[in-house]
Amino acid sequence: MSDAAGTDRLTTGLIHHPYTPPAGFDALPPGVFKASSVFFPSVAALRERRWVDKSAYTYGLHGTPTTFTLEARLATLERAQHVILAPSGLAAITLVDMALLASGDELLLPDNVYGPSRSFASHELAQWGITHRVYDPMDPASLLAALTPQTRLVWLEAPGSVTLEFPDLRALVRGVRAQAPQAVIALDNTWGAGIAFNAFDLGDGLAVDVTVHALTKYPSGGADVLMGSVACRDERLYQRLTLCHSRLGLCVGVNDVETVLRSLPSLALRYAAQDAAGRRIAAWCQGRDEFVRVLHPALPDSPGHAHWAELCSAAAGLVTVEFDPRFSAAQADAFVDALRLFRIGWSWGGPVSLAVPYRSASIRSLATPYRGTLVRLCIGLEAVEDLVGDLGQALARMALGHAE
Repeated sequence: MSDAAGTDRLTTGLIHHPYTPPAGFDALPPGVFKASSVFFPSVAALRERRWVDKSAYTYGLHGTPTTFTLEARLATLERAQHVILAPSGLAAITLVDMALLASGDELLLPDNVYGPSRSFASHELAQWGITHRVYDPMDPASLLAALTPQTRLVWLEAPGSVTLEFPDLRALVRGVRAQAPQAVIALDNTWGAGIAFNAFDLGDGLAVDVTVHALTKYPSGGADVLMGSVACRDERLYQRLTLCHSRLGLCVGVNDVETVLRSLPSLALRYAAQDAAGRRIAAWCQGRDEFVRVLHPALPDSPGHAHWAELCSAAAGLVTVEFDPRFSAAQADAFVDALRLFRIGWSWGGPVSLAVPYRSASIRSLATPYRGTLVRLCIGLEAVEDLVGDLGQALARMALGHAE
């Protein structure tokens, strides 16, 4: 036999090697299973297996033991029955929109909605003949006035993106159920992270139908993963969501799944630490005359505080400050540029604190009470004293008119 033939036989042997590791291995981390092709023992098995109920495996796109494990653990976190993974939090939002809406339908969005969600409604959904309206989330009557027979999906955020107003979720859900029973209610639960409150049990028999979670934030915790999830309890709703998910070909990388699985056991501890730090930072900011408003649901004078206190046990690590209008937008930008520990960047939930300035008029459609520049602070895991010192020195540099 030639060397070439021997090499060919060796290659075949390496691909079809008979060794199987012994059973019984047990450790904390779940196994990491990567696959595109999944092997079937017979043609009959190939034809009979169903992936939608996660009782069997068919193709890597539809899941492996690793992704099924994360979905099951997230279902526990969200108190849901079903969870679907998506490549990002935004992908999870758009999946819900595409799965549940058709031409002629109407979508309702809170005015403080996550910006890319509004943009998707204004562009792609509009091109597909799906209209949207915006309501004031702090006024349940505004939502009721926006509901029509064509309303098929209502989005909630608690608290609102950037400005962190906490709505009366019970009143909003109750109003939709009474006036538009045909509508599905979806909540972006990224801020709550499955810890602050239970979206599937808001009390008084009220619950949302779907939650979306940007796993990029607290579940990952390392600022190194992009992933999202969609959770629900209703079987028919799950079928609509998961079949659309399949037809879109959405999937996540198994190494990213492994990273989130590794981070989940510390989720509650990190959330509590960043919550405590956020409250201390918010209290410090209240004492600064540069800010006319400090937005944080746990503060008694923050919009919706009473609704937060009634429903929640925690408040995450986000704080938004509104500069006194005597400071220009350029000065607010200089403040952010002068920060040293707070880095400038999107997202939150990681170990590094972040700061981003916003022009309030650019993120709202309805009238807004905010007149000064907003700066959202995302509190990381640094020592609070160091973060306070960083904010103080940046304000001092801003007052001097430079940020070097």
